[in-house]
Amino acid sequence: MKTLRNLFSLLLTLTLLLCTASGAAAETTDDGFVDYVAQLKLSMSSATAKTSATVRTHVDGDTVHFDVPKSVCADGVLKARFLALNTPESTGKIEEYGVAASHFTQEKLASAVSIILESDSDRWELDSTGGRMLVWVWYQPSEGAEYRNLNLELLQNGYARAYSTANNQYGSICSSALDQARQFKLNLYSGHPDPDFYYGDAIELTLRELRCHPEAYQNKKVAFNGIVTLAHNNSVYVESLDAESGIVFGISVYYGFNLSGKGLSILTPGNEVRIVGSVQYYAAGDQWQISDVSYRMMKPKDPGNIQLLSEGHEPYYTETTLSQLMAQTVLTDENGEEAAYAHADLAQNTSAELHKLHVLSISRDDENSRAYLTVEQDGLQMTVIAPSSFVTDELVGQSITVRGFVEHSSGNVAVRVYETGLLLAE
Repeated sequence: MKTLRNLFSLLLTLTLLLCTASGAAAETTDDGFVDYVAQLKLSMSSATAKTSATVRTHVDGDTVHFDVPKSVCADGVLKARFLALNTPESTGKIEEYGVAASHFTQEKLASAVSIILESDSDRWELDSTGGRMLVWVWYQPSEGAEYRNLNLELLQNGYARAYSTANNQYGSICSSALDQARQFKLNLYSGHPDPDFYYGDAIELTLRELRCHPEAYQNKKVAFNGIVTLAHNNSVYVESLDAESGIVFGISVYYGFNLSGKGLSILTPGNEVRIVGSVQYYAAGDQWQISDVSYRMMKPKDPGNIQLLSEGHEPYYTETTLSQLMAQTVLTDENGEEAAYAHADLAQNTSAELHKLHVLSISRDDENSRAYLTVEQDGLQMTVIAPSSFVTDELVGQSITVRGFVEHSSGNVAVRVYETGLLLAE
């Protein structure tokens, strides 16, 4: 009997050892790569603050806005800054692997069936800018699966740099994951070019960065993405929504007689495009614009070419008011520094929709080709410019809705209408 008990004990021990080995193997590959994300477990019973969440707006690799209960944030929106890391920039000046890190975060959260946000303490804490909460982001990839820590996963895959990585509740495992990413030379640490990054002589940036700081890029070559909304007089308007601020930024792209055929077709309204060109101040129009764009038909993959990214898009036609257009807008950069801008400057060349504009008067140019409507709203006045054929004198005294493009020149704000049906009596 004693021998049988000893044999049973031995078999039980061997079984436990095999199970333990099997569990470790699931977290370590043949080449020694450890899946630290699989090892770290979410404890809902710990003292740290936690909340369920859904994605509201994806900003970049380490910043996401979430919808949360109003008991967590009064307006129901938690602007999250991921703890323990910094991903490369993809919202101002674009950095190597910034777009890749942003896509990684977006893909993981887009497919998640559940998301839990966790603070590093028993209360929600703000970052240095005072506008974002510092959080751990846990996501459940499928029903019944264990939650995975996205912060740790970004570090483990080499999409992030250290940022107070060791100074938190998961500091040890975060440091191990980061060291391993360096050892295996993943992404940021690979020493290889980022396939999504432009290595030409252009400065990679966003329309927000360009519109907020145009003087810094004067006469320099830049590259950015946006939606073509309007083609007019050898130029197109291009606009892009900035996810963090919720503001649409735009700019005029002058191609002159540089494009034809395939190159010109790329700039068809409705196309999402990549623009590569020089920043210039156009004094006659008192506006910043892009020029020197090109498309080499014999070298379609030339990184200096404009490029078609996708088709079938519509202008944003941001709903706004005269008071908003003529106000100051305060934006916070990635360093937490605030700056005020004339909103009309930021909205220049973007599509806009305004309601309940009271028409005070109408005048026309000498050729009777263009009409100028002086409109008023809440004590503020602006000019609406439209083809004369769109406008009848009976509109005086009426309220109208306008869909057009914002112009801001010499301190004067106007909205220009180009298509019939976009200026309507209410």
